Amino acid sequence: MKAKTILYWATTFLIALETFVGGVVDLTHGRTAVVSGPLVTQVVTSLGYPVYILAILSVFKIPGAVTIVVPGFLRLKEWAYAGIVFELSGAVASHAAFGRWRDSVAPLSLLGLAIASWALRPANRILGTLFPADGHMRNGSSAAASI
Repeated sequence: MKAKTILYWATTFLIALETFVGGVVDLTHGRTAVVSGPLVTQVVTSLGYPVYILAILSVFKIPGAVTIVVPGFLRLKEWAYAGIVFELSGAVASHAAFGRWRDSVAPLSLLGLAIASWALRPANRILGTLFPADGHMRNGSSAAASI
């Protein structure tokens, strides 16, 4: 149990840090590796996106990173994780569409990290049971009764 908690916090800290810093870099139009690498504006325009997409992404990335770390806000955490997964899988797909397989390795790795963080959440950070053991839905009615 302790190893799971340590893995959860390690993966959550790393994905939250990357998402937060990525949001700040997007907002400030900085470099992809913070101090080196191409400007994020060059990356998104080379993939066919307008520069203003960076402002949209940063508005969601920064609070999303904070949300997955702070206690409570369980439904908002689910949305934050979903947003992170959508953003990273979109980055992978965008790079792959242009044949830039090498550039898709980083977002693919981060995607795995985000999924690991979500999967390792302790019970007090989970909104509800994904697959209830008794075959009943959360409101107490059976799955067959809802058909």
